[in-house]
Amino acid sequence: MKAIEIASYGAPEVLRAVQRPDPVAGPGELLIRVAASGVNRPDVLQRKGQYPVPPGASDLPGLEVAGTVVAGDAAALAVAGLAVGDRVCALVAGGGYAELCVAPVGQCLPVPAGLTDIEAASLPETFFTVWSNVFERGRLQSGETLLVQGGTSGIGVTAIQLAKAAGAVVIATAGSDDKCAACTALGADHAINYRSADFAAEVKRLTGGRGADVILDMVAGDYVARELSCLADDGRLVIIAVQGGTKAEIDAGQVLRRRLTITGSTLRPRPVAFKAAIAQALKKNVWPWLEAGRVKPVIFKVFPAAEAAAAHTLMESNQHVGKLVLQW
Repeated sequence: MKAIEIASYGAPEVLRAVQRPDPVAGPGELLIRVAASGVNRPDVLQRKGQYPVPPGASDLPGLEVAGTVVAGDAAALAVAGLAVGDRVCALVAGGGYAELCVAPVGQCLPVPAGLTDIEAASLPETFFTVWSNVFERGRLQSGETLLVQGGTSGIGVTAIQLAKAAGAVVIATAGSDDKCAACTALGADHAINYRSADFAAEVKRLTGGRGADVILDMVAGDYVARELSCLADDGRLVIIAVQGGTKAEIDAGQVLRRRLTITGSTLRPRPVAFKAAIAQALKKNVWPWLEAGRVKPVIFKVFPAAEAAAAHTLMESNQHVGKLVLQW
Protein backbone atom coordinates (compact mmCIF):
# COMPACT_ATOMS: atom_id res chain seq x y z
CA MET A 1 0.00 0.00 0.00
CA LYS A 2 0.97 3.64 -0.38
CA ALA A 3 1.59 5.48 2.89
CA ILE A 4 3.10 8.66 4.28
CA GLU A 5 5.81 8.07 6.88
CA ILE A 6 7.95 10.25 9.10
CA ALA A 7 11.46 9.74 7.71
CA SER A 8 13.05 11.50 10.71
CA TYR A 9 11.86 14.04 13.24
CA GLY A 10 11.76 17.58 11.90
CA ALA A 11 10.05 20.01 9.54
CA PRO A 12 7.09 19.07 7.31
CA GLU A 13 9.49 17.94 4.58
CA VAL A 14 10.37 14.82 6.60
CA LEU A 15 6.99 13.39 5.56
CA ARG A 16 7.55 11.13 2.57
CA ALA A 17 5.49 8.83 0.39
CA VAL A 18 6.50 5.17 0.66
CA GLN A 19 5.27 1.66 -0.04
CA ARG A 20 4.45 -0.40 3.05
CA PRO A 21 3.16 -3.97 3.44
CA ASP A 22 -0.62 -4.14 3.66
CA PRO A 23 -1.74 -4.34 7.31
CA VAL A 24 -3.86 -7.27 8.49
CA ALA A 25 -6.83 -6.96 10.84
CA GLY A 26 -6.58 -9.02 14.02
CA PRO A 27 -9.21 -10.09 16.56
CA GLY A 28 -11.70 -7.32 17.23
CA GLU A 29 -10.40 -5.30 14.29
CA LEU A 30 -11.37 -4.41 10.74
CA LEU A 31 -9.44 -3.22 7.70
CA ILE A 32 -10.45 -0.01 5.93
CA ARG A 33 -9.58 0.98 2.38
CA VAL A 34 -8.98 4.62 3.15
CA ALA A 35 -10.58 7.32 1.01
CA ALA A 36 -9.54 10.23 3.22
CA SER A 37 -7.45 10.89 6.33
CA GLY A 38 -7.86 13.75 8.79
CA VAL A 39 -4.85 15.91 9.70
CA ASN A 40 -4.55 16.91 13.34
CA ARG A 41 -2.22 18.83 15.64
CA PRO A 42 -0.98 15.60 17.30
CA ASP A 43 0.29 14.49 13.86
CA VAL A 44 2.47 17.61 13.80
CA LEU A 45 3.74 16.90 17.30
CA GLN A 46 4.51 13.28 16.36
CA ARG A 47 6.42 14.49 13.29
CA LYS A 48 8.53 16.69 15.57
CA GLY A 49 9.21 13.85 18.01
CA GLN A 50 7.03 15.38 20.73
CA TYR A 51 4.16 12.85 20.80
CA PRO A 52 5.28 9.25 21.37
CA VAL A 53 3.46 6.48 19.55
CA PRO A 54 1.52 4.28 22.02
CA PRO A 55 2.83 0.71 22.38
CA GLY A 56 1.54 -1.51 19.60
CA ALA A 57 0.31 1.34 17.38
CA SER A 58 1.52 1.97 13.84
CA ASP A 59 4.45 4.37 13.50
CA LEU A 60 2.63 6.05 10.61
CA PRO A 61 0.92 9.32 11.56
CA GLY A 62 -2.83 9.78 11.29
CA LEU A 63 -5.52 9.43 13.96
CA GLU A 64 -8.70 9.37 11.86
CA VAL A 65 -9.81 7.92 8.54
CA ALA A 66 -12.88 7.25 6.46
CA GLY A 67 -13.41 4.66 3.76
CA THR A 68 -14.79 1.21 3.06
CA VAL A 69 -14.53 -1.94 5.17
CA VAL A 70 -12.65 -4.57 3.15
CA ALA A 71 -12.02 -7.26 5.81
CA GLY A 72 -12.23 -7.90 9.52
CA ASP A 73 -13.17 -10.04 12.48
CA ALA A 74 -16.54 -11.43 11.36
CA ALA A 75 -17.91 -11.89 14.86
CA ALA A 76 -16.91 -8.42 16.00
CA LEU A 77 -18.35 -6.90 12.81
CA ALA A 78 -21.64 -8.68 13.37
CA VAL A 79 -21.92 -7.46 16.96
CA ALA A 80 -21.28 -3.90 15.77
CA GLY A 81 -23.81 -4.19 12.96
CA LEU A 82 -21.11 -3.65 10.34
CA ALA A 83 -20.20 -5.64 7.23
CA VAL A 84 -17.59 -5.74 4.48
CA GLY A 85 -18.51 -3.03 1.99
CA ASP A 86 -19.85 -0.59 4.58
CA ARG A 87 -18.61 3.00 4.64
CA VAL A 88 -17.16 3.91 8.02
CA CYS A 89 -15.07 6.50 9.76
CA ALA A 90 -12.72 5.52 12.56
CA LEU A 91 -10.56 6.84 15.34
CA VAL A 92 -7.17 5.09 15.32
CA ALA A 93 -4.02 5.27 17.45
CA GLY A 94 -1.86 5.67 14.34
CA GLY A 95 -1.56 4.50 10.75
CA GLY A 96 -4.14 6.85 9.25
CA TYR A 97 -1.85 8.27 6.56
CA ALA A 98 -2.15 5.19 4.35
CA GLU A 99 -4.33 3.55 1.71
CA LEU A 100 -5.21 0.74 4.15
CA CYS A 101 -5.70 1.14 7.88
CA VAL A 102 -6.58 -1.27 10.69
CA ALA A 103 -9.02 -0.02 13.33
CA PRO A 104 -10.67 -1.56 16.38
CA VAL A 105 -14.28 -2.32 15.43
CA GLY A 106 -15.50 -0.47 18.50
CA GLN A 107 -13.84 2.74 17.35
CA CYS A 108 -15.63 2.73 13.99
CA LEU A 109 -18.87 4.50 13.18
CA PRO A 110 -20.99 4.47 10.03
CA VAL A 111 -20.50 7.46 7.77
CA PRO A 112 -23.44 9.74 8.66
CA ALA A 113 -26.14 9.79 5.98
CA GLY A 114 -25.51 12.52 3.44
CA LEU A 115 -21.81 12.96 4.19
CA THR A 116 -18.89 12.23 1.86
CA ASP A 117 -15.86 10.21 2.91
CA ILE A 118 -13.84 13.43 2.99
CA GLU A 119 -16.35 15.00 5.38
CA ALA A 120 -16.51 11.84 7.49
CA ALA A 121 -12.71 11.70 7.79
CA SER A 122 -12.79 15.11 9.50
CA LEU A 123 -15.02 13.87 12.34
CA PRO A 124 -13.55 11.23 14.66
CA GLU A 125 -10.56 12.87 16.34
CA THR A 126 -12.28 16.12 17.25
CA PHE A 127 -15.73 14.64 17.92
CA PHE A 128 -14.38 11.93 20.24
CA THR A 129 -12.21 14.52 22.00
CA VAL A 130 -14.94 17.14 22.42
CA TRP A 131 -17.59 14.67 23.57
CA SER A 132 -15.26 13.05 26.08
CA ASN A 133 -13.94 16.31 27.52
CA VAL A 134 -16.76 18.83 27.24
CA PHE A 135 -19.76 16.62 27.89
CA GLU A 136 -18.40 13.73 29.96
CA ARG A 137 -15.45 15.22 31.86
CA GLY A 138 -16.73 18.83 31.83
CA ARG A 139 -20.40 17.83 32.33
CA LEU A 140 -21.69 20.73 30.20
CA GLN A 141 -25.47 21.11 30.53
CA SER A 142 -28.08 22.95 28.49
CA GLY A 143 -28.22 26.59 29.55
CA GLU A 144 -24.65 26.65 30.84
CA THR A 145 -21.85 28.75 29.30
CA LEU A 146 -18.85 27.16 27.56
CA LEU A 147 -15.64 29.07 26.78
CA VAL A 148 -13.74 27.52 23.87
CA GLN A 149 -10.10 28.58 23.56
CA GLY A 150 -9.06 28.54 19.90
CA GLY A 151 -12.50 28.53 18.33
CA THR A 152 -11.33 28.13 14.73
CA SER A 153 -9.19 25.03 15.31
CA GLY A 154 -10.57 21.62 14.41
CA ILE A 155 -11.42 21.06 18.07
CA GLY A 156 -12.85 24.57 18.33
CA VAL A 157 -15.29 24.40 15.43
CA THR A 158 -16.53 21.04 16.73
CA ALA A 159 -16.92 22.28 20.31
CA ILE A 160 -18.84 25.38 19.22
CA GLN A 161 -21.32 23.37 17.16
CA LEU A 162 -21.85 20.52 19.61
CA ALA A 163 -22.30 22.85 22.57
CA LYS A 164 -24.83 24.98 20.67
CA ALA A 165 -26.73 21.88 19.55
CA ALA A 166 -26.86 20.81 23.20
CA GLY A 167 -28.38 24.13 24.25
CA ALA A 168 -25.35 25.85 25.79
CA VAL A 169 -24.23 29.47 25.47
CA VAL A 170 -20.84 29.54 23.70
CA ILE A 171 -18.03 32.07 23.94
CA ALA A 172 -14.99 31.45 21.72
CA THR A 173 -11.57 33.04 21.48
CA ALA A 174 -9.59 33.51 18.28
CA GLY A 175 -6.52 35.44 17.12
CA SER A 176 -8.07 37.85 14.61
CA ASP A 177 -11.30 39.68 13.92
CA ASP A 178 -11.85 37.52 10.83
CA LYS A 179 -11.49 34.35 12.88
CA CYS A 180 -13.86 35.77 15.49
CA ALA A 181 -16.39 36.34 12.71
CA ALA A 182 -15.91 32.70 11.64
CA CYS A 183 -16.69 31.57 15.21
CA THR A 184 -19.95 33.49 15.34
CA ALA A 185 -20.87 32.22 11.86
CA LEU A 186 -20.51 28.68 13.28
CA GLY A 187 -22.91 29.52 16.08
CA ALA A 188 -20.83 31.03 18.89
CA ASP A 189 -22.84 33.60 20.82
CA HIS A 190 -19.75 35.72 21.40
CA ALA A 191 -16.17 35.74 20.08
CA ILE A 192 -13.17 37.42 21.71
CA ASN A 193 -10.01 38.47 19.86
CA TYR A 194 -7.43 37.45 22.44
CA ARG A 195 -4.79 39.63 20.78
CA SER A 196 -6.74 42.84 21.37
CA ALA A 197 -8.78 42.05 24.50
CA ASP A 198 -8.35 40.36 27.88
CA PHE A 199 -10.40 37.19 27.42
CA ALA A 200 -10.91 36.73 31.17
CA ALA A 201 -12.32 40.23 31.63
CA GLU A 202 -14.50 39.85 28.54
CA VAL A 203 -15.93 36.53 29.74
CA LYS A 204 -16.87 38.12 33.06
CA ARG A 205 -18.44 41.07 31.24
CA LEU A 206 -20.38 38.91 28.79
CA THR A 207 -21.76 36.74 31.60
CA GLY A 208 -22.74 39.61 33.86
CA GLY A 209 -19.89 38.81 36.24
CA ARG A 210 -20.87 35.16 36.67
CA GLY A 211 -18.21 33.54 34.49
CA ALA A 212 -18.16 30.41 32.32
CA ASP A 213 -19.37 27.07 33.63
CA VAL A 214 -16.93 25.06 31.51
CA ILE A 215 -13.71 26.09 29.77
CA LEU A 216 -12.11 23.93 27.07
CA ASP A 217 -8.41 24.84 27.08
CA MET A 218 -5.71 23.87 24.60
CA VAL A 219 -3.14 26.37 25.89
CA ALA A 220 -2.50 25.77 29.63
CA GLY A 221 0.61 27.61 30.89
CA ASP A 222 -0.20 31.10 32.11
CA TYR A 223 -3.75 30.80 30.76
CA VAL A 224 -4.74 28.58 33.68
CA ALA A 225 -4.74 31.30 36.36
CA ARG A 226 -6.67 33.65 34.07
CA GLU A 227 -9.19 30.91 33.27
CA LEU A 228 -9.81 30.18 36.94
CA SER A 229 -10.56 33.89 37.44
CA CYS A 230 -13.36 33.77 34.85
CA LEU A 231 -14.89 30.43 35.85
CA ALA A 232 -18.29 30.53 37.52
CA ASP A 233 -18.64 29.04 40.99
CA ASP A 234 -18.57 25.23 40.64
CA GLY A 235 -16.98 25.75 37.21
CA ARG A 236 -14.89 23.13 35.39
CA LEU A 237 -11.63 23.80 33.53
CA VAL A 238 -10.77 21.01 31.09
CA ILE A 239 -7.23 21.04 29.66
CA ILE A 240 -6.63 18.99 26.52
CA ALA A 241 -3.32 20.42 25.25
CA VAL A 242 -0.40 22.45 26.57
CA GLN A 243 0.58 24.71 23.69
CA GLY A 244 1.42 27.46 26.18
CA GLY A 245 3.52 25.23 28.44
CA THR A 246 3.00 22.70 31.22
CA LYS A 247 3.67 24.95 34.21
CA ALA A 248 1.03 27.16 35.84
CA GLU A 249 0.82 29.17 39.07
CA ILE A 250 -2.69 29.32 40.54
CA ASP A 251 -4.55 30.69 43.53
CA ALA A 252 -5.50 27.44 45.25
CA GLY A 253 -7.68 29.36 47.69
CA GLN A 254 -9.95 30.30 44.80
CA VAL A 255 -10.33 26.62 43.93
CA LEU A 256 -11.45 25.91 47.50
CA ARG A 257 -13.73 28.89 48.00
CA ARG A 258 -15.54 28.59 44.68
CA ARG A 259 -15.44 24.78 44.35
CA LEU A 260 -13.60 24.85 41.02
CA THR A 261 -12.51 21.74 39.15
CA ILE A 262 -9.29 21.53 37.15
CA THR A 263 -9.13 18.41 35.01
CA GLY A 264 -7.89 17.23 31.65
CA SER A 265 -7.16 14.22 29.50
CA THR A 266 -5.43 12.93 26.42
CA LEU A 267 -7.26 10.43 24.24
CA ARG A 268 -4.66 8.57 22.19
CA PRO A 269 -3.31 6.20 24.89
CA ARG A 270 -6.73 5.33 26.38
CA PRO A 271 -7.90 1.71 25.99
CA VAL A 272 -10.17 0.55 23.17
CA ALA A 273 -13.10 -0.02 25.54
CA PHE A 274 -12.99 3.62 26.65
CA LYS A 275 -12.99 4.90 23.06
CA ALA A 276 -15.67 2.41 22.05
CA ALA A 277 -17.95 3.82 24.76
CA ILE A 278 -17.42 7.33 23.35
CA ALA A 279 -18.24 6.01 19.88
CA GLN A 280 -21.57 4.68 21.10
CA ALA A 281 -22.38 7.96 22.83
CA LEU A 282 -21.61 9.84 19.61
CA LYS A 283 -23.75 7.47 17.56
CA LYS A 284 -26.67 7.96 19.93
CA ASN A 285 -26.39 11.69 20.65
CA VAL A 286 -24.41 13.39 17.87
CA TRP A 287 -24.86 11.37 14.67
CA PRO A 288 -28.54 12.43 14.51
CA TRP A 289 -27.41 16.09 14.66
CA LEU A 290 -25.03 15.47 11.74
CA GLU A 291 -27.68 13.69 9.69
CA ALA A 292 -30.18 16.48 10.38
CA GLY A 293 -27.65 19.16 9.42
CA ARG A 294 -27.64 20.75 12.88
CA VAL A 295 -23.90 20.06 13.07
CA LYS A 296 -21.71 20.14 9.96
CA PRO A 297 -18.13 19.20 9.13
CA VAL A 298 -15.98 22.31 8.66
CA ILE A 299 -13.23 21.54 6.15
CA PHE A 300 -10.79 24.29 5.23
CA LYS A 301 -8.76 22.47 2.57
CA VAL A 302 -8.32 19.02 1.05
CA PHE A 303 -4.85 17.90 -0.09
CA PRO A 304 -3.79 14.93 -2.20
CA ALA A 305 -2.20 12.50 0.26
CA ALA A 306 1.20 12.96 -1.40
CA GLU A 307 1.06 16.63 -0.31
CA ALA A 308 0.89 15.84 3.41
CA ALA A 309 3.87 18.12 4.02
CA ALA A 310 1.93 21.07 2.59
CA ALA A 311 -0.99 20.22 4.89
CA HIS A 312 1.32 20.26 7.90
CA THR A 313 2.83 23.57 6.80
CA LEU A 314 -0.64 25.10 6.63
CA MET A 315 -1.60 23.68 10.02
CA GLU A 316 1.49 25.18 11.63
CA SER A 317 0.73 28.57 10.06
CA ASN A 318 -2.57 28.69 12.00
CA GLN A 319 -4.24 30.34 9.01
CA HIS A 320 -6.98 27.75 8.65
CA VAL A 321 -10.52 27.62 10.02
CA GLY A 322 -11.62 24.02 10.64
CA LYS A 323 -10.13 20.78 9.42
CA LEU A 324 -7.48 19.76 6.90
CA VAL A 325 -7.94 16.44 5.10
CA LEU A 326 -5.78 14.19 2.90
CA GLN A 327 -7.47 12.43 -0.02
CA TRP A 328 -6.22 9.10 -1.34
